[in-house]
Amino acid sequence: MSDKNRLIAVEIDDHTLGASGPDAEHERRVAIFDLIEQNSFALPEHDNGPYILTLSQVERRLVFAVKDEARKDVHTFILSMGPFRGVIRDYFMICDSYYDAIRTQTPHQIEAIDMARRGIHNEGSELLAERLEGKVNIDFLTARRLFTLICALHAGQTRAAG
Repeated sequence: MSDKNRLIAVEIDDHTLGASGPDAEHERRVAIFDLIEQNSFALPEHDNGPYILTLSQVERRLVFAVKDEARKDVHTFILSMGPFRGVIRDYFMICDSYYDAIRTQTPHQIEAIDMARRGIHNEGSELLAERLEGKVNIDFLTARRLFTLICALHAGQTRAAG
């Protein structure tokens, strides 16, 4: 990983993506920490990283505003959340099943649910990488961490709607 092809900060616009409580805020902080700790993030035809990513929401679309270290705007793109709604909903359902299983099920049953959870998470990560293609170059682990953050950002909205 190049020193330039990475994120050094991720910021959330609280006006459009405010956390729905302390648990949601904690999930966001953990997801951001994991993403910053290790990532690969490069913009095609731009070589002025490392980057700062600010996430916001406009009309149910996720806005990725990318800046360089000096906070100069580099690129902004918008990601429709429509294609993600089903996989995020399924991911939250399987996570709920997993947490319930921890209290009542056998280790074998818990492991089976966890495998399903990881499979859905991988599906969401692959969809994210696919939707970002041509906008940003990321590796699979970065896609997984970004998908985790997107889930954390939408936890209150999706669970309330479900």
